[in-house]
Amino acid sequence: MWSRQNIAGALAFAALAVAAPFLPSWLVSLATIAFANGLVVLGLVILWRAGLVPFGQALFYAAGAYTVALMSRYTGLRDVFVLVAAGALAAGLVAFLIGLLLARYRDIFFAMLSLAMSMILYGVLVKTETLGSTDGFHVETGTFLGYAPRGAALGLALFWLVLGTCGFAALLIATYFVSIAGVLAAPVRDNEIRVEFLGLSVDRLIHLKVVISGVLAGLGGALAALAVAHVDPNMAYWTTSGGFVFVTILAGAGSVAAAFVGSFVFELARSIAIDFFPGTWQIILGGALLLTILFLPEGLGSLAGRLRRVPEKAS
Repeated sequence: MWSRQNIAGALAFAALAVAAPFLPSWLVSLATIAFANGLVVLGLVILWRAGLVPFGQALFYAAGAYTVALMSRYTGLRDVFVLVAAGALAAGLVAFLIGLLLARYRDIFFAMLSLAMSMILYGVLVKTETLGSTDGFHVETGTFLGYAPRGAALGLALFWLVLGTCGFAALLIATYFVSIAGVLAAPVRDNEIRVEFLGLSVDRLIHLKVVISGVLAGLGGALAALAVAHVDPNMAYWTTSGGFVFVTILAGAGSVAAAFVGSFVFELARSIAIDFFPGTWQIILGGALLLTILFLPEGLGSLAGRLRRVPEKAS
């Protein structure tokens, strides 16, 4: 569990937590959203390794976000730990139910079916006034074990919450990747029949991956809802799912850390592009994706391996 990579990741999270009070508030806010979305990307990496590419991950993202918003608004609950846990559980339940169907399909059918499910939720959110309809609604500021920070203190508290959640999730997923279910991702992708001959159910393995990815997406959505203090139907829209797929391509499926690094790089690049090139920022991001596919097909996560191989060749 405590490999060199995991230790380096833990030290990086600790360094970010210590440095946060000295960073500009805009950068802390951007990193908060980036790392929350990184949890969704991490869930996509789990499916990606098994050869599955869903285009409807925003379904679980929105489920987690709206659970936080609805509980905060209608139950009076304000504790962020309870709200985030509820968002993850709600998304996990949705993933469990939908996963029973998704696990039966592969390739484009898996992708399009997941997209259809997400768009159904989007339609429900848009047409339902009690859920805020097209405008969504405001999410009340939460409390941390009874303490209610304000202003810059709230931003730091949310960042630390997101950072701690991401660190814990990264450790769990790194452990999952070396477990039997995690290691079987490549065999499931390459040859399902051989896996079935081992006496294992591929459908159950994929169902498990869908549920885990759904919980991670729900966590990300719940944290994003608290950080932005607003939810709206666009959280379930197909462009949101497409953005997560974009970041997964940028990050690659080679490591856990790549999901968070890729998400941060994407959010930073998008913010800079929108600020300096408001009319052409989509072209810039599209070009970056094209260059990544052409020259770094395995994503940012492959850079560490390439850098390690350079000294070996030199020696």
